[in-house]
Amino acid sequence: MSEQNMTSEIVSLRNENAVLKEELALANQQLEWFRKQIFGRKTEQTAVVMEKEFGVQLSMFGKEEKSVYKEHGTITVPEHKRKKKRTYDDWMSSLPVKEEHHEIKDPVCEICGAKMVEIGDEKAYDELVYSPAKFYIRRHIVHKYKCPECGEKPEERDEPCHIIRAPYPHAMIPGSYCSPELLAHIIYEKYAKSVPLHRQEKDFNSKKIPLLKATISNWVIMAAEKWCMPIVEKMHEMLISGQIIHADETTVQVLHEEGRKPTSTSRMWVYCNGKMNDRNIIIFDYQPTRKGEHPSNFLKGFIGYLVCDGYDAYNAVESAKRCGCMTHTRRGFIQTLPNDQKLHSTSVAAKAVEYFNKIYHEENLLADSSTEYRYEQRLVKVKPLLDEFFAWLETVQVSGKGKLTDAVRYALNERKYLYTFLENGDVPIDNNRAENAIRPFAVGRRNWLFSNTANGAKASAALYSVISTAQANGLDAEKYLTELFSQPAGTILLPWREEK
Repeated sequence: MSEQNMTSEIVSLRNENAVLKEELALANQQLEWFRKQIFGRKTEQTAVVMEKEFGVQLSMFGKEEKSVYKEHGTITVPEHKRKKKRTYDDWMSSLPVKEEHHEIKDPVCEICGAKMVEIGDEKAYDELVYSPAKFYIRRHIVHKYKCPECGEKPEERDEPCHIIRAPYPHAMIPGSYCSPELLAHIIYEKYAKSVPLHRQEKDFNSKKIPLLKATISNWVIMAAEKWCMPIVEKMHEMLISGQIIHADETTVQVLHEEGRKPTSTSRMWVYCNGKMNDRNIIIFDYQPTRKGEHPSNFLKGFIGYLVCDGYDAYNAVESAKRCGCMTHTRRGFIQTLPNDQKLHSTSVAAKAVEYFNKIYHEENLLADSSTEYRYEQRLVKVKPLLDEFFAWLETVQVSGKGKLTDAVRYALNERKYLYTFLENGDVPIDNNRAENAIRPFAVGRRNWLFSNTANGAKASAALYSVISTAQANGLDAEKYLTELFSQPAGTILLPWREEK
């Protein structure tokens, strides 16, 4: 073999070796990430992911900030409101009390044998008692009445006897023995507590109530279509008229959908208003695909700030001003942190996380401030930190494949959207509100796994919307559903307390 051929072969082998090393490093990184997902903690809290030693975490402040706190003197901080701590007596005072008196019948003194007299009583302690559910039949008996004058001699009158019935509520579902209380409990169990219908069927059977899953499923779909969907439409109108909307989406599987395979992945989109509003609105919207036309159609007419992640489909909402999510950007660097805590001092990911921690620290100090003050302080304190972060990030050299490369590129691509929250003091810096809103659906999906039909998925979206909104507004969701189902179908009973 000639020297030239040997040289070219050596170069080729070196290149191949470099490629294999890069692939091996990527595979090890992916393996470590999967191990963490299965066996490790999934929290993104700084105290967990960036601790140097047990119980010691890296500071979110730089050296200059540390020296400030060593100096003696006073500083002025903005006023804020602190929630009053609720005691046991506060919430127990609203519950009914059943007293149990412990007495001695004809007490006699153990010393002299004289009959003792009662001198008073005292409370020993309180217990919170749970009473299991009870089933009973509510039988509606309608009384009938006739007029004695009209009914004495009907053969002498042209008109029939005048007979009336007492007014009574008609059955919630015609031809069914379903009551508002029963259906409210079934829906609350599935959509608030993630108990699938087949498990509820077993539970009913264990209590000698032979309810079939198919029957329950039909009840649930009818309740969603007749009672909940009109409410969701009203909530949609109110959501669109607001200033801030959060958006996110997650997967859902529908087995029987026209023109699609049972293994196809559909999407459940979620939209909610900003946390600065007096009322919370959370709406789920089922769609078969992840195309941008779905948020565009749902948010048609919305003129405001749309807070979302880096998915390009949200660009289809042309009338809205898109805002990035700081948490999503930070998460990319969290996932690339080295497992060895000793490497954090030289880690690019660790330094990026420290920048985000500084930003969140300043933002948290403004949580209870007014909109105007928050807007001003963001420009003074948060914007310089964001500028410094991106100026540093541009100097970071990354190439090839890997989670660090993806995190850096994601942050740079989202730069213009991450600055949008500085325009308005009410716009949040992240999309955590939508992620928290969609979490109950994700938890329920682990239990019921899939929807049988597209109509069932749409019904689930309506029920999740109503229940999630009721809970977010501090209502007893099961009690609210009972009141809703006691009204005629189509009644608009919004899931929050109306101001008197």
